[in-house]
Amino acid sequence: MDVVSAAKPRESLIARRQRATRARIAAAAADRVAAHGLAGATVEQIAHAAEVGRATFFRYFSSKEDAVAEGITTRWLDSITGALARQPADLSATEAVVAAFTELGDGFDAVSDEVRELATLTRSSPALSAWTLQIHLRYEAAIAELVAPRLGDRAPDDPRPRMIGALAMAAVRIALDDWLAHGGSLPQRVRAAVSSVRVG
Repeated sequence: MDVVSAAKPRESLIARRQRATRARIAAAAADRVAAHGLAGATVEQIAHAAEVGRATFFRYFSSKEDAVAEGITTRWLDSITGALARQPADLSATEAVVAAFTELGDGFDAVSDEVRELATLTRSSPALSAWTLQIHLRYEAAIAELVAPRLGDRAPDDPRPRMIGALAMAAVRIALDDWLAHGGSLPQRVRAAVSSVRVG
């Protein structure tokens, strides 16, 4: 057994199954909302689509909204990391972030109602707002990990990757707030906000 394996115990079969069940429920919730809207998706429908019972659903999520938010969040996290990973190697860290979020704007019109509904939902209570903040921290960490290699020679405690991730997500939140309040094009607002991110 190598040092890495000894230091990091393998995840148990039960834990893997629980994680897979939670992910399946969240994905089913996101699918139902995408197809029928938040009001048109019920816990029973989500549980049926995920092939679990109602009681199992509530072992993993406290509400329909919680499952929907996680399902959609996971998709967006996958989209963000995928878009960043596809950027050419010669782009700087900030250039790669701007290009990735510009790419994500393509096709936004098809999901704009879903994004507006979820954004409004997550601003509707302190509990959901706090949950959203935790999700954004996951986004920030994922962005930081992907842009770090683009910064060249850096110390292990270099704050720039985390700063870029935090500033990028702050820019997205500001653009989303402005879009909800004033309308217009969310992709254009995000592009303008993220383009203002500069880390030396």
